[in-house]
Amino acid sequence: MNSMKTKLVKKFEDRSARIGIVGIGYVGLPLAVVFAEAGFTVIGVDPVEEKVAAINRGESYILDVDSTRVRALVDAGKLSASTDYSVLQDVDAVSICVPTPLRKTGDPDLSFIVSASNSLAPYLHKDMVVVLESSTYPGTTREMVLPALESVSGLTVCDDFFLAFSPERVDPGREDWTTINTPKVIGGITEECGQVAAAWYDQALDTVVPVSTCEVAEMAKLLENTFRMINIGLVNELAIMCDRLQVDVWEVIDAAATKPFGFMKFTPGPGLGGHCIPIDPLYLSWKLKSLNYNARFIELASEINTNMPRYTLGKIQDALNLAKKPLNGSRVLILGIAYKPNIDDLRESPALDVIHLLQTKSAQVVYHDPYIPHLDHDNLRMESVTDLMAEVQKADCVAIITNHDDYDYPAILEAAQMVVDTRNALGKAGKNNPKVVRL
Repeated sequence: MNSMKTKLVKKFEDRSARIGIVGIGYVGLPLAVVFAEAGFTVIGVDPVEEKVAAINRGESYILDVDSTRVRALVDAGKLSASTDYSVLQDVDAVSICVPTPLRKTGDPDLSFIVSASNSLAPYLHKDMVVVLESSTYPGTTREMVLPALESVSGLTVCDDFFLAFSPERVDPGREDWTTINTPKVIGGITEECGQVAAAWYDQALDTVVPVSTCEVAEMAKLLENTFRMINIGLVNELAIMCDRLQVDVWEVIDAAATKPFGFMKFTPGPGLGGHCIPIDPLYLSWKLKSLNYNARFIELASEINTNMPRYTLGKIQDALNLAKKPLNGSRVLILGIAYKPNIDDLRESPALDVIHLLQTKSAQVVYHDPYIPHLDHDNLRMESVTDLMAEVQKADCVAIITNHDDYDYPAILEAAQMVVDTRNALGKAGKNNPKVVRL
């Protein structure tokens, strides 16, 4: 065991180890680029042929990764991609970065983890380390990934290979905290598994944070996002309460944020979006139900956040009522459909729910988003309007759902007939303005 560990760690330290990344999306591609730029030879595996072809051409499809970085690594022979898992038979380390969505029933969909584990297992070999990065409930690495790898390969963890969990902490669009400088939590099936995985990641990332087990690492990720989900739910409910009390919620939040201790600023919005916050806490809630425990904070926050698109619909109806217009037949322009500003990520975006609700009420819905020119999602097929200001003037109501920095908000406010501002994008100009309804 010690000789296997020593041999593998040495290969990481001298950069002779070959790295495999399963899933080259928002998490996997940045990680692959960071490892390749650290001097490792990296190959990504993904079932989507378009992604693989793009990487091999030296092109990035992720905003956070510039194509010039990918092209330089491909040209240097440090980065490549394939749809064939057999390329992993020659690598020393594999990171699994596949999606973990929720089913429509609210149950965890672990099919991508199962598929990745089963596809990797035939090519698992001695002296290899595998790290799961996909967000999931505590116990997944030990109870699901480990049996899949051992049963097919015939190998035994710690005797033949190492297995660990390290939660991804990607926040698309950020430039201050990226893959390379965001501290990386790592926990292994055993202490030695964690040590080997940490030795690998330590060669490319600024800070590695070892923990005692993979379950601790899995739970840490869920705590991070449960904390955010619950606080967003709290401030969303505060917005509803302030509306009833006729108090400006945005002014309340700014006033509270002046306290230098004991308060962290969260802001309300039209709902939760993204790859983690709306989903990860529900994994924990689902797991606890099997142990006869009801995660009440999570369930309540989820209920409040899930209702925010419908609350936004009510605000749009209020705005149209002020203009003496019915929602049925009115033209509503949605500004921004990405789940947060200045990115092209649609995952779990509340804008999708708002559009569906408006269409259900027979409104004429159009959208504009400088980052998403085409929308093809869950029976929604739309094109971003080309002449923004013409559409602003034409619309009966403009709903600011995602506050991209690209928008000229003063010009939009001047040209629009009515505006629903769910993000306080208009600032003080929207306060007490007769043609503005704020969240």
